[in-house]
Formats: sequence, structure tokens, C-alpha cells
Amino acid sequence: MSILNVEKLSHGFGDRAIFTDVSFRLLKGEHIGLIGANGEGKSTFMNIITGKLQPDEGKVEWARRMRSGYLDQHAVLTKGQTMRDVLRGAFQYLFDMEQEMNDMYGRMGDVTPEELEQLLEDVGTIQDTLTNQDFYMIDAKIDETARGLGLTDIGLDKDVHDLSGGQRTKVLLAKLLLEKPDILLLDEPTNYLDEQHIVWLKRYLQEYENAFILISHDIPFLNSVINLIYHMENQTLSRYVGDYDYFQQVYEAKKQQLESAFKRQQQEIADLKDFVARNKASVATRNMAMSRQKKLDKMDVIELSKEKPKPQFNFKSGRTSGKMIFETKDLVIGYDSPLSRPLNLSMERGQKIALVGSNGIGKTTLLRSILGQIPAISGSAKLGDLLDIGYFEQEIKEANYNTCIEEIWNEFPSFTQFEIRAALAKCGLTTNHIESKIAVLSGGEKAKVRLCKLINRESNLLVFDEPTNHLDVDAKDELKRALQAYKGSILLISHEPEFYQDIVTETWNCESWTTKVF
Repeated sequence: MSILNVEKLSHGFGDRAIFTDVSFRLLKGEHIGLIGANGEGKSTFMNIITGKLQPDEGKVEWARRMRSGYLDQHAVLTKGQTMRDVLRGAFQYLFDMEQEMNDMYGRMGDVTPEELEQLLEDVGTIQDTLTNQDFYMIDAKIDETARGLGLTDIGLDKDVHDLSGGQRTKVLLAKLLLEKPDILLLDEPTNYLDEQHIVWLKRYLQEYENAFILISHDIPFLNSVINLIYHMENQTLSRYVGDYDYFQQVYEAKKQQLESAFKRQQQEIADLKDFVARNKASVATRNMAMSRQKKLDKMDVIELSKEKPKPQFNFKSGRTSGKMIFETKDLVIGYDSPLSRPLNLSMERGQKIALVGSNGIGKTTLLRSILGQIPAISGSAKLGDLLDIGYFEQEIKEANYNTCIEEIWNEFPSFTQFEIRAALAKCGLTTNHIESKIAVLSGGEKAKVRLCKLINRESNLLVFDEPTNHLDVDAKDELKRALQAYKGSILLISHEPEFYQDIVTETWNCESWTTKVF
């Protein structure tokens, strides 16, 4: 049974086409991985099928009475709302039904006997629905789910605006789980999630009976939960049965077959053109030349897709730093209340350290306290001498309306336009991306612009806060290689062991010193 039918879909932004003439069917029980490089249009596709965006052409048809649940990487949580408010929103359709039922009760004194009978029947139907959906146990269900995801430890009355990226993702996941939709649409659900809750989500999706579409660049996670791949590339959507590893094998084989066919055809075209050129003037061979020209004119010419630029991240090592990178003395981090016990930590030149642990325990706060960006509650943090620091923040909330060129030019005013374009292209950005405003780029493209700033400035200490969020597979692999090759010191936060284990010399589990473990 087809749950979703997409026909001849085309969409673009300005003169930049995202996809052309795309068709797609989602069947009951299918677990689909939607993959593709940054900027290929995966999130745009999700926004179109959920009705957030209108396509330029084509149609999107859902089966009747299907409820979809969408975990959006860019979902907005309104300031002033508590976590409990957001979670109660999962049951908004039931609250609306209750309001409709109460309105019916209010009208019963002013209607005819026939209308009263109809109202009583409608009220009974709604009442049955509310009872069957456990409407009168909503708060208990919210508390149970919130407890399972560690949200009750944060406090369900906390303003959603004050949450970390990981806590925010957990709230959206909990809301989705409470909604129990017929179809799950998940856009980068593991971003900002700690390992414990990635395991929870993996188990949930493995046991999920209904259909889902999942966008993820976390390949081990993707492989463990999907049975179909849809690959978005060069404005098209291709279907592959199996997991990501099988897709790669088939994709490479198809690519090599196409390249071989292209070479054979190009040789044939060259031979035909040569024969026509040599024989069209001769009376004796003119007819044969015309016959070959007709064959040339009718030929369906194979075109190879233009190769996307592969990112190249080569960090420039600066001068040698002092032996001590940083040192803390009885440092207590936090904002309104302490997030840690007194910390006596130190890092020396050449160390590469990963900070790991659950969301919300203060990993980012520790980084920012060490860098002097926020004050400590008590104690001190001292940076060493001769440090040139490159800092990659977890998320930048403010909208940026500079073009990529303007953003890099502001950072490096001595660069020529050619040098700026070349620097951005090295990070895997195409000409269309380079000339676009940062505000309209995908999360992965924005990350590449920020990486462009880091690799073009000398440093001897790199500080990374969840650098792999949003990055596609090629970019993630290249960043891993570049950090392994980097001669300076590294301090990074990551929830992906596959990424950081081959980079770092030490792993610090921050749960051993935090005052909060979720």
C-alpha cells in the first residue's frame, strides 16, 4: 500500500535547481535512508513532502488519514515555552477535539430535538476517541517518556530557549514519540545526541512497525535501521534495496559501467566524424558519409555527471606553543548553578583530547570557560603562552545574510576574489554555493564555510565542539584525516566514537566530574 506518492517534482532556489522531475513512492513498513552530499536537497525534499515548502512543479499525495511526524534539524522552539508545553503539543489534536466537544455541550440548550440527537452522537464519538487515546492520562505519559530520555532531570518547567543543542533534540524526539505518527520523517536525528540516546533511538527505529524516512550521515547508525536507500544526486533520486554499504558497491559498479560506455561512445563518435569529414566531398562515398552523419544526429549521447568538488581540509600549523596549553585550579563551571565539582585539569602541548559524556553536563560550558568566553562560578582557568587558537563552535543561532564570499573576505581582507573562491572550493563548495547567502545554505554547507576560516589561519590549538554534525560522509572522512595529520594540540567534543577514536591520544569522560548526569 502506497502511503506517499510524489510525481514529477521539480524545485530550485533562484537559478539553482535542487531537483528535476523526481518521482517517489513510500510503501507501508519501508525503512528508508535518504542520502546525498551536503546541499543536494535532502532537507528541502522533506520540507516539500510535509507541506512546509511548495514545489515549483509536480504533486505530493498522502494516503487519507495518515499522520506524519517530522523531526526537523531546523525546528524552532518558541522562547517562553517550557519543555512540558512542547511535549503537551504532541496531543494538540486531542485538546482540539476536547474543545470541539465542549462547544457541542454549550450548544445543546439551543437546538431542535433532531439536532440534539446528532450532537449527542458526535459527542459520544469524540469521547470514545479521547478515552481510547488515553487523553486523561496525558501528563503521566509525558512524565514517563521524559524520564526515559533524561528530560525530567533537567526540569520540565525549564524554558526551551535555555536548552543545549542535545537537550533540544531530545525534547523534539520525545514529542515525536508521544505523537505516535503513522510515518516518521527524521532529519539528522543523531546530531547533538549522546551515545546513550543514539542507542535508544536505534533500538526504537529497529522495532518501529510503520514506515520512516531517515536523513543521516552517521553511517553505522543508518546501516543498523534501514532496508532501502534513496540517493539524491545531480537533481535526481535513485532507489537501492539494502543498506548503505550495499548501495556503495552498486553505485560504484554503475558509475564504472557508465564511464566505460561513455568512452566507447566517444570513440565511436570520433570515428564517425572522421569518416564524414574525409568522405563527404567525394561523389563515390558521399552517400556513406551522409548515412554516418544521420547515425551521429540520432545518437543518444551519454553524459557523465559533473564531479562534485571533494573537500580538502589542511590545517596550517602555527608557531610552537608553550608546554602548558591550559590549567584549571578548583574550577567550577556553570551559569546560574554549578555544573561541576571543583576541577583541576591540565593539558600539554601535543595532546589530542576528546571530551565525552551525556548532553547537558557542561562539556561546551567547560570549553568556553577554559577559553575565557564565560566566567567561572569559582576557581580559575589559565591558558598557556604563545597560543594561536582555532575554535569551531557547536552551533551559531544568529541568521547570517552575508554571501560565502563576503564572509571569508571579512575574515581575510587581503585575499583576492580568486583566492577566496579557491579557498571555498577546497572545502567542497560549488560555485552556486559560494555565491549564495549563508542563511539559505544547508547545515553541512554552513559548517564547511566555518571550516574554511579555520584552515586558512595558522593555529597551534584546535578546539572543536561537535564538528561532524551536518557534515556529509566525504567531508567527515576528510576532517578526520586532517585532524590526524595536524601537528598542533586538539581539544574536541564528539558523540561519534568512529570519528574521534583514531584522532585523540586521550578521552576524558566528563560524567566523572559533573554534578548532573542525565
